[in-house]
Amino acid sequence: MQLGKDIEEITVSLEDFILTLTLNRPAKKNALHGPMYLRLAELISAAGDSREVRVILIRGSRDCFSSGNDVATFDSTTDGAATEDDVPPVRFLKALAACDLPVVAAVNGHALGVGTTLLLHCDFVVAGEDARFRTPFVSLGVCPEAGSSYLMPMRMGYSRAAQMLLLGETLDAAAAVACGLANSVHPVDRFDAVALDIAQRLGRLPPASVQATKRLMRAPLMQVVPDAMARENAAFAACMETPEFSEAISAFMEGREADFSRC
Repeated sequence: MQLGKDIEEITVSLEDFILTLTLNRPAKKNALHGPMYLRLAELISAAGDSREVRVILIRGSRDCFSSGNDVATFDSTTDGAATEDDVPPVRFLKALAACDLPVVAAVNGHALGVGTTLLLHCDFVVAGEDARFRTPFVSLGVCPEAGSSYLMPMRMGYSRAAQMLLLGETLDAAAAVACGLANSVHPVDRFDAVALDIAQRLGRLPPASVQATKRLMRAPLMQVVPDAMARENAAFAACMETPEFSEAISAFMEGREADFSRC
């Protein structure tokens, strides 16, 4: 597989048919920005076309999976994009959703925003005991993405999804397992090893059968998820034009509580 040009914020390794993608932006708690989204999309798409890759493993650091989209770059994510598919987060999420290879995620610490919603497109989510899942889209003046407005209610029930998507409440690791967001929870010094073991087990299985099974399992979802993502993307773009969004981002950057009373 041609790994392409490395960037510092994404470290890549390929061993025993496992493509490991590690988020490596510790100073920003692994917040994702345009080049990271594009690199991840490139690697996931290339992996699907390679006979050298049978499994994708996505990791963060031990103390933080991802703090989500880099809020400071919100306004720049669409710069130069001719179509929706050219927007870096959209390109990444579509590549992940369409991936036929099994995807394993190892998660500990905070998984915020897209750090949680990307997990809805992974086949196995292995959590450390300190994992915390939160989707604070509304408080930032925007709306859900990654098909989460459909996938979360379907996966965990409408009431629990409303707690996360409307109120931005936090799920701990045990609750994430209980509602189907994660497969299992393990001590902080073990979750990475468990995720790797699952990836290795998948890598030893016949790849054509694994991929055919994943396609069959996800076929009903792929009839509706692209439409859900398109609706979300349009709503997200509209939200970014509102006074509420401007106030939310200003408050975040200034380290104060947002005031939506005059919006």
